[in-house]
Amino acid sequence: MKKNIPNNRKSLKAITLKMRKDNPLPVPDSKPQNSFRAVVKVPGTSANCGPGFDCLGLATTIYNYLDLTLLRANKIIVESKGTGYESIPHGRKNLAWQAVRRLLQTVGREDEFKGAIIRMKNNVPISRGLGSSSTAIVAGLTAANEILGSPLDKNGLLKLATEIEGHPDNVAPAIFGGFTVSVMDKGEVQTFSFQPRIKLKLVVAVPEFELSTRLARKVLPKNISMKDAIFNVSRASMLIAALVEGREEFLPIAFDDALHQPYRKKLVPGMSEVFTAARKAGALGAAISGAGSCLIAFTTAQSQLENKIASAMVETFKIYNVQSSALILDVDKHGAQIIGH
Repeated sequence: MKKNIPNNRKSLKAITLKMRKDNPLPVPDSKPQNSFRAVVKVPGTSANCGPGFDCLGLATTIYNYLDLTLLRANKIIVESKGTGYESIPHGRKNLAWQAVRRLLQTVGREDEFKGAIIRMKNNVPISRGLGSSSTAIVAGLTAANEILGSPLDKNGLLKLATEIEGHPDNVAPAIFGGFTVSVMDKGEVQTFSFQPRIKLKLVVAVPEFELSTRLARKVLPKNISMKDAIFNVSRASMLIAALVEGREEFLPIAFDDALHQPYRKKLVPGMSEVFTAARKAGALGAAISGAGSCLIAFTTAQSQLENKIASAMVETFKIYNVQSSALILDVDKHGAQIIGH
C-alpha cells in the first residue's frame, strides 16, 4: 500500500491567519496539551473512471475542510459555509458527526465524548458525482481519530468509511489519494492505491442540476451480457496498466464503458455529445464522474489542452439547454490530511 507523503507543517506559522483562499480555517500549528480539536482537509473524488464501476476511484485537487472539537457535553453545534451550505444538516443527522460518533463507538470512547463543535467549509459540489458525502465521512473519521491519538490506521478508517458509505470507490481515494482500486472480499474492503506515471489534467464539467445516486442506480439493469462484462473487464484492466506503466497511447480506448454509462445518459442531457466534443478538443477520454451529473475528461498536462476541452464541454452542454461550469483539476497525491489542531 502506498504511503502518503507527510504534511509539511514547517510552512505554517504558530497561528496561521494567511491561508489560501480555499482553506479559510485559521488554526494553530502545534497541538496544545489536552486539545480535543483537529482540522482536516479532504479531497473531492471521482469514482468509476469509466469502466471501473464501483471499484475504481481517484482523488482530485478540490477540497472540503472540517474543524472538529470534541465535547464532553451532550450537544452538537454545526456551522457550515461554502458550496451547498444551506442543505447540510446542522444537528445529529449531520454526516460528519455520524462518522465521528461511529469512530467513538468503535474505539470505546462514546461515553467520554458525547458532543462536538463542527465547522465546515465546502468547495466540492453536492450531488454532482464528486464525492461530497465521502468528504464528510472521511473528514469526521480522520479528525476524530487524530484527536484520540490515532487508534486506527488508514485501513481501519477505510473499513469504517466503507460501512457508512456503503461502497469504497469514493472513500478510498479520499483517504489514500491518487488512484485506488478497491475490492470487497467476504465483507471486507481491500484497496490498492497508486500514483499514475502520466501527469494528468482533469477537466470536470459541472452542470447546474443535481443527480442523486439513488436515481442513477435505479436505471441500471439487474443483469448484463457476457459481451458487456468482457468489454468492461478489458477496458478497466487496460486503464490501470496504462496508468501504472505510463503508456499514454492506450488511454483513448481505456475509458469506455458498457455497464452503467449507456443507461445513465438519459439522466444527463447531451452526455454522449459532450464526450465527443471533449475528445475532438483533444481529451484522451471522458466519463461520468461517479453517478453524475458531472462529466470528467482526461488529458495530459504536457498537452496544455485543458482549457480548450473545458470550453468544448461547457459549450456543448449549452446546446442541450444545460448550464454548466468547468473545473480544471489535478490528481491529489495525499488524500485526507490533518492541517492543524
